[in-house]
Amino acid sequence: MKPIVLASSSPRRREILEKTGLNFTVDTVELDERLENSLTPLKLVKKLSVKKAAIAAARHPGSIVIAADTVGFLDGKILGKPRSEADARKMLSFMNGKCHKVVTGFTIVDTVSGKKTSSAVETSVYFRKLSRNEIDAYVRSGEPLDKAGAYAIQGLGALLVEKIEGDYFNVMGLPLSALAIALKKFGVDLLC
Repeated sequence: MKPIVLASSSPRRREILEKTGLNFTVDTVELDERLENSLTPLKLVKKLSVKKAAIAAARHPGSIVIAADTVGFLDGKILGKPRSEADARKMLSFMNGKCHKVVTGFTIVDTVSGKKTSSAVETSVYFRKLSRNEIDAYVRSGEPLDKAGAYAIQGLGALLVEKIEGDYFNVMGLPLSALAIALKKFGVDLLC
């Protein structure tokens, strides 16, 4: 089997892929991820994952490269990473008691054959109604500061979530089921 490369700096993506037992290496791809407001969230994450995959593919000939990008959005507004505690508080207050969407785009490239596929997966996340004290306490925990949407569903952020509709791992940054199906087309079976 060709070497597998995960083109991502996300520790969560690495953890998710490690759970499958797949042998892979990580290439932290540096990319200007400034949001392009003209694109829909689905098109944006696919475009960014294609760019990340292309950079890693050029550095890893003879490999299969996996790249991904995740954003949240609500009422037409993309929920990126907060720049400060005040920004995190504002973002969490905006999502309070509402349903937002999390979308992850992923791209797989076989650098030998040139075969490539890109897809995007969307999950609905419902926040429960939170008090101002709960939002302040969560922000003080420090967890929201490096997370898209200002929360981590796999951490204390789980306390904010009433329910989800869709792939839990997608909210963490890598839609594992969709990825497994796509990888089969590249000769990589995560179950066998």
